[in-house]
Amino acid sequence: MEQLSNELLLESYHKANELNLSPDFVALIEEEMCKRDLPIPVK
Repeated sequence: MEQLSNELLLESYHKANELNLSPDFVALIEEEMCKRDLPIPVK
């Protein structure tokens, strides 16, 4: 995930939630967002 731009990471997060993907996968994205100090949108 380190190769994704911040913008693409955020888009992936929104799409994963939109498609109701695995909560474990969403958690991985959230973890990476925290590492980058990106805000996690309220669901």
